[in-house]
Amino acid sequence: MMQRALFSRGALLAQQTSAALEGPLAARSAPVLLRLDRSMSSVTIPPPACMLRPLEVPLRYLFGPGPSNVPPRILAAGSRPIIGHLHPEMYEIMNDIKKGIQYAFQTENNMTIAMSGSGHAAMECAVFNTVEPGESVLIAINGIWGERVAEIAERMGANVHRMVKTPGGYFTNTEIEQAIKKHKPVLFFLTHGESSAGLCHPVDGIGDICRKHDCLFLVDTVASLGAAPIFMDKQNIDILYSGSQKALNAPPGTAPISFNDRACHKMFNRKTKPVSYLFDMTHLSNYWGCDGKPARVYHHTGPVSGFFALRESLAILAERGLEESWKKHKEVAAYLYRGLEDLGLKLFVPERDLRLPSVTTIAIPEGYDWREMLTYIMKHHHMEMTGGLGPSIGMVMRIGLMGYNCEKTNADMALHALADALKNCKKSKP
Repeated sequence: MMQRALFSRGALLAQQTSAALEGPLAARSAPVLLRLDRSMSSVTIPPPACMLRPLEVPLRYLFGPGPSNVPPRILAAGSRPIIGHLHPEMYEIMNDIKKGIQYAFQTENNMTIAMSGSGHAAMECAVFNTVEPGESVLIAINGIWGERVAEIAERMGANVHRMVKTPGGYFTNTEIEQAIKKHKPVLFFLTHGESSAGLCHPVDGIGDICRKHDCLFLVDTVASLGAAPIFMDKQNIDILYSGSQKALNAPPGTAPISFNDRACHKMFNRKTKPVSYLFDMTHLSNYWGCDGKPARVYHHTGPVSGFFALRESLAILAERGLEESWKKHKEVAAYLYRGLEDLGLKLFVPERDLRLPSVTTIAIPEGYDWREMLTYIMKHHHMEMTGGLGPSIGMVMRIGLMGYNCEKTNADMALHALADALKNCKKSKP
């Protein structure tokens, strides 16, 4: 009925306009129509040829450090019809996501949300909201992610102190406590799953040290969530964040994050506003219904399809169970280790218990060009593996089998591709 009414009104308006143009107004309207015609023909940049072709995306095995291949169920969830980002149904989906993150993080924190952005968005959100200019922060650096957090903190004016180990190294609790005593930071950062080096850092006891010295404990689990055990509440982690595109197997673009009461007290009793409006938890806590207020107020337009996919990925994790997911990643990683050693390859992290189950690092085979090997594997096997990142560039090659990709059959495919590359790529003489 409404469509017919709109059509009738549109037809009447067209008739009136036509009659006016054919009458006395025609002469006066001619210059206007001429200018309109000229403006419509003034486009000087033609449509790009690439935009007139259909989208083509190759099928590849994503056996690198992420993103990982997305299972059909999550792809289907992401392709559901769009709804408004402020619709009640969307709020219900966001509430489901919150509960799914609480399960994955093993926390009861009310202040639990998903950022509209990749893991870097959660990384910046954590620092921007809990640190003020001039405050002391302590960053544990044993790969690229500590380097990134240190730079973010410096950019917003924090007094940054670094603890540095070579890639693959780890920090003892004694070293951490000594550094906290020395620098008296308001925040200590540690990467749980350092994907650039393939290290899964021990966490037990560090939260207790931070509480003893009135320091917030911030942990990055982008590469480890769902693949290695983490217990936010039991391990006294004050702020924890992750990403959607690794063991959770959702597309990149959303990032779970949670703040406990200690972090919220620091965050909501600032002297200055956070440097980012988009990442200001005063607004985001309301958008996610975490601030206790009866109404949610518009802050930004969240990635609706991304939230659909994230909800489905968290549902799959809940159905499987965290312990089963951890067990599966550990078993497949051990299977991969044996195969790599059978090929004569050396695992970069010597201590088995410190290896990240989701991302395995191998030392670059002696005499080989790692870039040539990776290029060969991509060309002949349509498979992504990667080299190092940041300080580990030139030191390692990385193989990621996480979530949906965490299967022994995929480990066999990766091993076959590596064996083929070792056979066919040039090896320099010793």
